[in-house]
Amino acid sequence: MSSQHISDTPNAAPTPSDAQIAMAASPAKPVITIMHASVGSGHRAAAHAVAQAIERMRGTDDIPDDVLVDVIDILDFGRIKFDGNKTAAAFTGATRPIYDITWRYTLTGRLLWGGGTGWSRVMFPAFNEYVLDKRPLAIIATHITAANVAVGARMITGVEYPIVCIPTDYEIEGWWPHKETDLFCVATEFMAETLRPRKVEESRIAITGIPVRGGFDIDSDPVEDREKFGLPKDKKIVLVMAGASLPQPYVRFRASMEQTLPFLRGFEDMHFVFLPGRDTEYSNRLKTIFSAMGLENVTVMDYVEDMATLMHTSDLAILKSGGLAVTECLCAHLPMLLLGKSYGQEKANTTMLTGFGACMHVTTARELITTLKHLNDNPSALRALLIPSGNDAAMAIATTVGAIIDPASTDPYATFIQAMNDKAAELGMDATFTNPHGLDFGDWAGDMHASARDVVTMFSYAMKNDTFREIDGSGDNTITVTGADGAEREVTFKVRNDIL
Repeated sequence: MSSQHISDTPNAAPTPSDAQIAMAASPAKPVITIMHASVGSGHRAAAHAVAQAIERMRGTDDIPDDVLVDVIDILDFGRIKFDGNKTAAAFTGATRPIYDITWRYTLTGRLLWGGGTGWSRVMFPAFNEYVLDKRPLAIIATHITAANVAVGARMITGVEYPIVCIPTDYEIEGWWPHKETDLFCVATEFMAETLRPRKVEESRIAITGIPVRGGFDIDSDPVEDREKFGLPKDKKIVLVMAGASLPQPYVRFRASMEQTLPFLRGFEDMHFVFLPGRDTEYSNRLKTIFSAMGLENVTVMDYVEDMATLMHTSDLAILKSGGLAVTECLCAHLPMLLLGKSYGQEKANTTMLTGFGACMHVTTARELITTLKHLNDNPSALRALLIPSGNDAAMAIATTVGAIIDPASTDPYATFIQAMNDKAAELGMDATFTNPHGLDFGDWAGDMHASARDVVTMFSYAMKNDTFREIDGSGDNTITVTGADGAEREVTFKVRNDIL
């Protein structure tokens, strides 16, 4: 934010005093501060994912070689100390309405949007001192409270630094983030829509997805990976993601999972991997229970450093609907079974994922057992979560429609591909297509790409077409086709997505 921007801000602070300036002596090394709030494990994990990315960028993109990456919890700087772990648990269940009324729709919902410096002066004076001491090059916040406090500190101290806010869910309350934040990196177009009514300029909104830990873009050998983790090669691997840096929000999830334990031995084609995270007490408790039960299709793994590889080699994940966890499953192409009632932002995550057919959702242990039995008895249903495409049909449509678009064309297939790219540009997409089906390896390898925003734009446009909507909701279909020899035959298409 420029000096002009500060002076034009109604809530800008006066010029810092000589004492403040004396405290603000430049540190030995430049600092980039990454802030989270310990009211959810995903915020902390995303902060560390951002830190990893910055470490990889040292010496490039104007990031100094000697930069110090400082990951901090904004709650550690609060005048009032409270346990973020227990507070996070209060965001769910019967106490959720209390949180909504007192915080979501009142304090952050109304007071912090343009709240000036009052909040930071009263609640976070220690962070203002931090800013004067460190004089960060930039502040990146994975929780909106952290971003708001950073805005207030900038106004109070007069220290210049850009503020980037990266929410780690698929919903954001439009009234929450402070309007003086320099850049909002949000997960979806829907989240961007909640910011626009607050008069946030388009240039300060970027749809980037949610930051994840490294390793999800690395190809690996599933057979070797299972051997590395000591997992069976002939079973469906089911990850039970039952732990995080803050275990309290997982109490209900763990309780539901424990009700299923007597039934696990019945799923002979599945091997369950329980992941308690750093919670050694819970890990030891699980190991004792499984040993006493004599379960052979269960493994308990303590904290796993290489989660990307473990997720790549697995077949299903049972988890809560936290923003970071589900995003990493999406990156690993790992089907999800979301367990438990979801509230607030997690409810938005669940709604989005089930709407796109990327997961199933159960709320009770009984539903979970029934769903696992179905998946165990019908292994192909796991692949139904990632709906298979008819690539041969796409090729036939491209050649036929290309000839209709330009009857004089000598290459109707190329004509159709060009029409795809023209339509994408017309819709404002950044996508580039080189074939009609989306394969991008082997003979089909090319410079083809599309963002999540492009997919949403394309699907929204398609749903305006009556024929597309009818086919999309029609279920099983039988059509008559004519072969090259002129003979007719019927072909039945079965809906493979059991969610639908």
